[in-house]
Amino acid sequence: MNFARLEKNLTDNIKEAQLKLGFDKRPMSLNYMSVSLGHLLDGECTENVLAEFAEYAKSRLGAITFRAIRDGFCITVSAEGTAYVNNLTGYDFIAELISAVRNHGTSMEQVLEIFSRYSSDVITEKSNSDEFDLLVYFGNGAPDEYYYCLTDEGCHITYHRFIMEDYIELGF
Repeated sequence: MNFARLEKNLTDNIKEAQLKLGFDKRPMSLNYMSVSLGHLLDGECTENVLAEFAEYAKSRLGAITFRAIRDGFCITVSAEGTAYVNNLTGYDFIAELISAVRNHGTSMEQVLEIFSRYSSDVITEKSNSDEFDLLVYFGNGAPDEYYYCLTDEGCHITYHRFIMEDYIELGF
């Protein structure tokens, strides 16, 4: 099982939410589809596996609870864990991206410039889907491994991000 990758994804998602909404010193719950958890863990996700993961990450994220939901699990990270994530560094790229897309009037070119400031290995592909305009990701996986689906809404740019396996599974 790849517990490190699941922990990284949890902390990345919590940090992204904190950058968007602020840190409120409370637990945070995230819903994961079973297929996504399987991708992150490199194997089938069961309640026993999540219990093992909770023990693995306890020293950093505090108490982690989970409950089954339709087609997946809701994972709750304790207030202690969200405080730990709040103090993590190395999220300059996503912080700058969030700041840019918050502003109406930010162009697609300006958003792409942010990606280019963080890596010389930026892959940009025009979408063949009506769901979004561009797929953008870092070919070398740094500063992160996510696939960003960017859409020009006319007055601002929006994004959704996925791990590669989920992006492929969605069939865009």
